[in-house]
Amino acid sequence: MNDRIRTDIAHNARVWNYWLGGKDNYPVDRAVGDQVTGFYPSIGEVARADRAFLGRAVTHLAAEEGVRQFLDIGTGLPTADNTHEVAQRVAPDARIVYVDNDPIVLTHARALLTSAPEGVTEYVDADAHDPEKILAAAAETLDLSRPVAVMMLGILNFVLDTDEARSIVRTLMDAVPSGSFLVLTHPTLEPELGGEGNKAAMAFWNENATPPITARSRAEFTSFLDGLDVLEPGIVSCARWRPASAEAVTVAQFGAVGRKP
Repeated sequence: MNDRIRTDIAHNARVWNYWLGGKDNYPVDRAVGDQVTGFYPSIGEVARADRAFLGRAVTHLAAEEGVRQFLDIGTGLPTADNTHEVAQRVAPDARIVYVDNDPIVLTHARALLTSAPEGVTEYVDADAHDPEKILAAAAETLDLSRPVAVMMLGILNFVLDTDEARSIVRTLMDAVPSGSFLVLTHPTLEPELGGEGNKAAMAFWNENATPPITARSRAEFTSFLDGLDVLEPGIVSCARWRPASAEAVTVAQFGAVGRKP
């Protein structure tokens, strides 16, 4: 087993996998996942809503906006309907680069993230804190002179300094051309989305699991989209972004898609 894989401390990718009903997790992940759920019973709904948002956003970008290149940063463990599967269902020639720096994710990614024959799926072992490295590696697979959808779902919450998080987003979006997109989700404590319960859950997480996490306000989340044209319906709970059903539940996770003019 990779000596970077720690099975004695809960890790976000594996706990998230547990909340999504996956099997790529350890007892410590399940224990912490259950305790977080005790603080914040809707966390499983958040995980599922975030995943469903990914499917709707990628489908829209591939089918309606003609996007054929996706840079998915903070991939997490592969589950059903990964970015390349959704995109290549619409456009088999789509090219996808996944980025994560977790060794267990890398192990599973190599086995599961297989591409349609017409397209390309690649995996980059890099940290979201190092956007220049991500861009250099992505450029080996993606044509950065053509539009790219930069996916950052539930990843900027692990960049604890908001100025640094904004700088990361700016570096990435400065490197892609007009017509590119930024796809974001982020947890919040905002009462309008029912986020108050997140506070105790996040405090427990930061004491018992890795990596540490932070929530952000609507204003802070909005600042990541500065200079972009935000697609309708704007900045909403990710579950309410073009939902398949009017009955969609509201979760304390902002979601938005912005287009670079």
